[in-house]
Amino acid sequence: MALPENDPVFTRQILEFITVSNEFCHFTEKAGDYTKEDIADYYRRILPLLYLKGSLIKTVHPSDPEASERFLTEDEWESLLIVLRNKLYPDDHFWVSSNLMDENAEIEKSSIAECLADIYQDMKDFLTLYQKNFYTAKENAVADVCQHFDNHWGPAVIKAMLALHDLNLRLNPKF
Repeated sequence: MALPENDPVFTRQILEFITVSNEFCHFTEKAGDYTKEDIADYYRRILPLLYLKGSLIKTVHPSDPEASERFLTEDEWESLLIVLRNKLYPDDHFWVSSNLMDENAEIEKSSIAECLADIYQDMKDFLTLYQKNFYTAKENAVADVCQHFDNHWGPAVIKAMLALHDLNLRLNPKF
């Protein structure tokens, strides 16, 4: 398939990001079918790829910002959170600095499941909006996922990766 030349909504980077975010969402929707070890291993491998692909997307300025939509409901998010928490129990919570760049920042309790549910929400909303048959929807999907990368799902990936790295070491000790 030939991509429209210089169209910021149909770049190779966006199509690759769609592929990775789709894989992330499919696995997350079936997380209840997997063991804790499988879940930790999968996310430990896909999250860096998701972060990398998201970081390569160029920001789009939508022609109609009002065409942006959110799709995942609070109840759906909560249900997913419960599944992930139950699967990761008792290893779901971890402690992290509220600001990794500030040595005086407070330490706060966080949750792998909450990070993953937050990332899922942004990926699912992106995919659903991008699949709409309107160019303005695609523009808004790309603009939203870029904005959320900077202040929402990007930091959630980093936090989850720290915790998943530690969890993997505990589940699979090398010594």
